[in-house]
Amino acid sequence: MIRTAEVKRQTGETTITASLTIDGTGRSEITTGIGFFDHMLILFAKHGLFDLNIAAIGDLHIDGHHTVEDTGIVLGQTLLKALGDKQGIKRYGTAFVPMDESLVMVSLDISGRPFLAFDVEIPSARIGTFDSELLEEFLRALAVHSGLTLHVRLIAGKNAHHIVEGVFKALGRALDEATSQDKRIVGVMSTKGSL
Repeated sequence: MIRTAEVKRQTGETTITASLTIDGTGRSEITTGIGFFDHMLILFAKHGLFDLNIAAIGDLHIDGHHTVEDTGIVLGQTLLKALGDKQGIKRYGTAFVPMDESLVMVSLDISGRPFLAFDVEIPSARIGTFDSELLEEFLRALAVHSGLTLHVRLIAGKNAHHIVEGVFKALGRALDEATSQDKRIVGVMSTKGSL
């Protein structure tokens, strides 16, 4: 079974289309109008080995908030759809990623119980045109709309770019681990029989 999905969402603030293939090779085509955010999503796809396309048109004349948050919503919905019945997935994933002086940990559970624990202090308010506080908004939207229990922690770091890059790389790697399938798993990885 090919685990792939496409979602389109249109509001008065944004129009976003995303397609995701879980068992990909890390290819991506990302256009959100926010250069640094595009770069981070490309890194997420590369390190998660996901094939990911995102085309977002948002009200950037106001700011990037709606575009970044709504991209998290759509990516979360696309991931959930691509996972289907979640049969055979490992469910849990954890990654520690060093990026020069920074070290980031992401640990997650494809649990169906959305939650975000975010312990990352970013020393700069902006990275290019990207508002640093939007990282948390993106991750919350992703977790809520994909049903992830998501923990993100900064262990060390001083450079804002390195910190955020570490988060996206670790997120991709942890999600790759959690979505990978194991032939030994019968049904879903839960004694309840559902996720």
